[in-house]
Amino acid sequence: MLSASAVVVLSVALGGPEAAWGQAAATNGGAAATAPAANTPHKVALIDMAYVFKNYQKFEMLREDLKAEIAQSEEEAKQKALALQEMQKKLKALKEGSPEYDAAEGQFAKASAEFEAFRRAAQREFLTKESQIYHTIYMETADAVAMYAKYYNYTLVMRFNREELDTENAQKLIEGMNRQVVYHRPEDDITLSVTEYLNKKFGRTNTAGGGAAAAPRAAGAPKAAPR
Repeated sequence: MLSASAVVVLSVALGGPEAAWGQAAATNGGAAATAPAANTPHKVALIDMAYVFKNYQKFEMLREDLKAEIAQSEEEAKQKALALQEMQKKLKALKEGSPEYDAAEGQFAKASAEFEAFRRAAQREFLTKESQIYHTIYMETADAVAMYAKYYNYTLVMRFNREELDTENAQKLIEGMNRQVVYHRPEDDITLSVTEYLNKKFGRTNTAGGGAAAAPRAAGAPKAAPR
């Protein structure tokens, strides 16, 4: 019978770190497989969340879908506005105070109220959908970061800006010099690894028969680490 450690090693070989963590947790009675010891030194990683959002293909796809919905709604609003203009023209052609005028005026007022309600509802709907997109992408990124940190024994992951200082723009230069992170080792920037993992996972979930992507691998990580 294989020992618990042998089962974990075999799980890594066959199913990636997710499988290994799950197997280790089950073997240890549900305890966290990667919980650091009390004397484990801190290991800090950095991630540029703005870069991840900008380069995560799922985020771009969801935004494009939302833009298409907004464009369709704007076209519908445009048609409603044109209809209101026609109603207003007909109203002006009628004699004020006549039964026809009063009826047309009532119809115009009702249509105007419905149009404003449509616009307000559409605005609320799209703001809600946009916030949901950001929340979804943030949580997926956070899950990938947690997976990465546990596998590579990072105890803290902080946000930072990985862009070079802009020496041509005085305002941006000042903002850049006020960044929280002044120095970091290149290998502690996990931005590209997490972005690559998210895109691979998204690509596979959108391909028939695709499986789950392996945990994100650090640049320069040992070849034994599963991808």
